Amino acid sequence: MNSNLEKIRHTAAHVLAQAVLELYPQAKLTIGPPIAEGFYYDFDMAGKTFSEDDLQKLEEKMKNIIDQDQRLNQYKLPSAEAIKFLEKQHQPYKVEMAEQLQASGELELGFYEMVAGKDEVRFVDLCKGPHVKSTKEIGGFKLLKVAGAYWRGDEKNAMLQRIYGTAFASQKEVADYLKRLALAEARDHRKLGVQLELFVFSDLVGPGMPLYTPRGATIRQMIIDYSNELQQKIGYQVVHTPNINKAELFKVSGHYDKFKDNMLEVKSHYTEEQYFLKPMNCPQHTQIYAAKMRSYKDLPIKIADFANLYRDEKPGELSGLTRLRSFSQDDGHCFCREDQIEEEFTAVLGMIEQALKTYGMEYWIRLSLSDPKNQDKYIGEVKTWQKAEKILEDILKKNKLKYQKAEGEAAFYGPKMDVIANDAIGREWQISTIQLDFGMPQRFGLVYIDSDGKEKMPVMIHRAIVGSPERFMAILIEHYAGAFPVWLAPVQAQVIPVGEDFLPVAQKLADELAAAGMRVEVDTVNETVGYKIRKAEKFKVPYMLVIGQKEIDSGQLNVRIRGQKETESMSQADFIARIKKEVDQRL
Repeated sequence: MNSNLEKIRHTAAHVLAQAVLELYPQAKLTIGPPIAEGFYYDFDMAGKTFSEDDLQKLEEKMKNIIDQDQRLNQYKLPSAEAIKFLEKQHQPYKVEMAEQLQASGELELGFYEMVAGKDEVRFVDLCKGPHVKSTKEIGGFKLLKVAGAYWRGDEKNAMLQRIYGTAFASQKEVADYLKRLALAEARDHRKLGVQLELFVFSDLVGPGMPLYTPRGATIRQMIIDYSNELQQKIGYQVVHTPNINKAELFKVSGHYDKFKDNMLEVKSHYTEEQYFLKPMNCPQHTQIYAAKMRSYKDLPIKIADFANLYRDEKPGELSGLTRLRSFSQDDGHCFCREDQIEEEFTAVLGMIEQALKTYGMEYWIRLSLSDPKNQDKYIGEVKTWQKAEKILEDILKKNKLKYQKAEGEAAFYGPKMDVIANDAIGREWQISTIQLDFGMPQRFGLVYIDSDGKEKMPVMIHRAIVGSPERFMAILIEHYAGAFPVWLAPVQAQVIPVGEDFLPVAQKLADELAAAGMRVEVDTVNETVGYKIRKAEKFKVPYMLVIGQKEIDSGQLNVRIRGQKETESMSQADFIARIKKEVDQRL
């Protein structure tokens, strides 16, 4: 998000809050930030539920506020004075936030006031900004939906109402966004996943833990196989690590202190030791490295893992395949010398570029750096972090890659490059990541013997090509609108006999195509050819092969391509060659 758009959306959130207070004076305000797709504001409405009619009324009120050309003025108050002011406003959530800021050492707190006419203050909010200078700069907006949200994301706290909206510099941009939103809803993987019979969820199994059908499992495996093919080309070898690990492993790595609330604990009948289902692979990989003494000549050592991972996500945050409790990741770790960092990062960047090109996605890179104002969040020395961050930025500059800096977005153990890809309808997704880590080798005491005979600490590089195959599968479902290219399609060809008498011939053809390496099914239902074609189109099968007496007599296949009404006639050998080419070239 560019800085001006962020300001527009942040200001739109304040306009929404003002509108809510003017229409519903009993409302209690909480937070209202800009987000990737727009903005939201959370309200405690003391039992009232916002309806569609309410959203329309709020939109009208917001338009009126924007038309007033209200100015946004920033000022600060001493913390104690700010708290008293918010108490007089009868805004308990704001008071709580102000008290927390005061307790953290803030001497002054920032406010923004919205002023109409000469001096009429219409609204004041606790906020550090940034904002546009005037409400008139909000060229267009739209309130989208209402959802529930717990205060501070804790289900033990009050349930709030969150109003989502979007805003842009012009109404045309809003209209374009709403068109994209409609496209996104039509491509929603949660809906298409059911329609295409790719995965299911079961209450008996539990939320956030999908069950993949044969079709869905095929797509997932194709994603994994392609990632493995790419990483093997640059020297990564696959390892396998256990799903359950002692707590001590995560205490040494630092994950226990930073990540414990998101980890699932496992109890043993036979020991008092604490165990967890693993939420990531990196600590285990350090132990493979540490299993024997390493020489500088052995480096780099590159290992990869597709093991299942588990995280105790909050129920309200689970969503389809994009946020799960049980998932895998195409994790890889490289242990190398400092003089090998540039070469290894460049190799991984090339691998990611090839993957996203194959999937038809453009990308840019977010260089995620530490927050210089909050170094306590991170493990390791400040000098080490500065050194690591400079190495990464130098690599991006040398390779002339498009990137943006993002302070405060680094992992707690090191800076990283996050690869942000655009799908077919222009949405951005964080897909890949490459992370530099000086901290974890130090915590585990990893060493190698250098050319001078002395022990030195290796650098650890974390990388993922597409991240979680399950999450990436959701992205691809929406990217392709369920119409997967042939190499990814769970069923590449559907054989459609014109009647029951032709079932044996259809099955023989399917067997021969399967023997040639194709994924093929026969529609055995006693229905019309038109019904069977519509069924295959519903499942977005790339090729439909209609077979009857005409095809038997001619020895040619009647080939119908997905989305086309016309058919082609070709020999079985030519059809097999065509499919093999599309699969081999991943078309």
